[in-house]
Amino acid sequence: MAGDDRPPEAAPDEAVPFETPDLYGAYPRLSQAQIAFLAEHGERFRVEPGQVLVREGERCADFLVILNGSIEIVEAHGTPGERVLRVHGPGRFLGELGLLQGQVAFYTARVREPGEVLSLPLDRLRVLVARDPILGDLVLRAYLGRRALLVGAGAGFRILGSRYSPDTRRLREFAARNRLPHRWIDLESDQEAEALLRRFSIPPEETPIVIWRDQRVLRNPSNAELARLIGLSSPSIEEARSDLIIVGSGPAGLAAAVYSASEGLTTDLMDAIATGGQAGTSSLIENYFGFPAGISGSDLAERGELQARKFGARVWVPAEATSLKPEGGAYRVTFAERGDVVAHTVVLATGATYRRLEVPGIERLEGASVYYAATVYEAQQCSADPVAVVGGGNSAGQAVLFLAKRVPRVHLLVRGPDLAAKMSRYLVDQIERHPRVNVVLNSEVREAEGDDVLRAIVVENNRTGERRKLVVRAMFVFIGTQPRTAWLADVVALDDRGFVLTGAAAQARASGTVWEGQGRVCLGLETSLPGVFAAGDVRSGSVKRVASAVGEGAMAIHQVHEHLGHTTVDVARHPGDGR
Repeated sequence: MAGDDRPPEAAPDEAVPFETPDLYGAYPRLSQAQIAFLAEHGERFRVEPGQVLVREGERCADFLVILNGSIEIVEAHGTPGERVLRVHGPGRFLGELGLLQGQVAFYTARVREPGEVLSLPLDRLRVLVARDPILGDLVLRAYLGRRALLVGAGAGFRILGSRYSPDTRRLREFAARNRLPHRWIDLESDQEAEALLRRFSIPPEETPIVIWRDQRVLRNPSNAELARLIGLSSPSIEEARSDLIIVGSGPAGLAAAVYSASEGLTTDLMDAIATGGQAGTSSLIENYFGFPAGISGSDLAERGELQARKFGARVWVPAEATSLKPEGGAYRVTFAERGDVVAHTVVLATGATYRRLEVPGIERLEGASVYYAATVYEAQQCSADPVAVVGGGNSAGQAVLFLAKRVPRVHLLVRGPDLAAKMSRYLVDQIERHPRVNVVLNSEVREAEGDDVLRAIVVENNRTGERRKLVVRAMFVFIGTQPRTAWLADVVALDDRGFVLTGAAAQARASGTVWEGQGRVCLGLETSLPGVFAAGDVRSGSVKRVASAVGEGAMAIHQVHEHLGHTTVDVARHPGDGR
């Protein structure tokens, strides 16, 4: 790329012919002043028709701004299925969320009309947007919007498999939770499925498969293999060392990562499935401070992850923790398919999962028409049919309102006599006046009917004992949580329900002489092991709210510093170095 010192031409007021209109702020045009600011730190180069600037399946390390000419965004470049998704003219910039997260591109950017492009290394862009928050917010909002549009367009890789296959459901959930552009091809009903199986010589019993760029096929890959395919994270950890390991990346873990990395601690943030945790499956969080119009759990997670990365935190997904062991004044955490990380301190933020509903007939339907989350992924399976939501808390209320926009009828089944007993008032008010919602109090599910998909449920009034059949095609269950602490049972003190004890209760249950010589008492968020902390839903006695989880994540880092101040550990001060 040959650079020069010429000033950039002004971005025109008129769009080039055939340019894609700006959609939801996803394709803004930079101002002349913004382009001039960026041009001081980048290089200009000429581009010719047909030239590929970003190639699908490869990483791009540069932020590209169109000075003149036009660029088209293409899916399946060079294949019979090639299609043009967008066209951009002068003043617009390329890229989407994956550029900031280090993922491979899910599209190809090809020159349509000759012109000039401005290129900046991504590291330099991060420094510049920190100096210009307005520019940074413009880029972030655009990239978030573009990722949503790519997901909606079915771009990216394809998952071909049966809707009844647990592995198909696992892959689809992993892709959806990580907000990865993809398309599902149903083995049972999609006409494309048979042709693809013949093309790649794969029998139906060997599905699911993942097809990438119409060339590469993975047969029933693990989540880690799929993550490596699209560059979600590095292949292995190779026994990294850091100041802090955060296990779990829900609101508590993300907040801890932001504060830890911003304060100079080398930080590794790990999660078994996706950033966002349980909150990441919420369609709209309306009572979180600072977002009067509400924010989806996935948007909150994406913003938190980008913020943590900006300060130098390393994010590893998927990375399932399997063991925690003290090692010479530090701690070794082992991760399945990843390796070990040794750190001076640990924050446990693994959260909790919704309890399974145990009724006859439900096991064979889980994942096919019985769900424990309500996202677009699940809603797509039942858009024309009535559904039931089981539960009386905020998560159930949020699911009801989300589903009521997409299905003809939602039956909310609440075990207690009062909807407002465990649900926030703002949700109760919306539910009670929604025309598509039917609230059934004092009700419990006793049986699920259906062979391949749910056909009906048997509901009992727990006051009168009367039973009736409710015809629904899907059921969403939110009936309380259980902590993700099976891997910690013999390591840190847990309460009777498996949640992690902290503070005085944890120190009282600590084994042996572990606290002798510490010169202090157990801190409020500290577990029975000095230097190991718990935050968010996994902690015994925590308030199950996003805001409180974020607060505990931040407070945990304050206490991490207190612990380190009482030790002689030589703590590194190089964010992102990790070694």
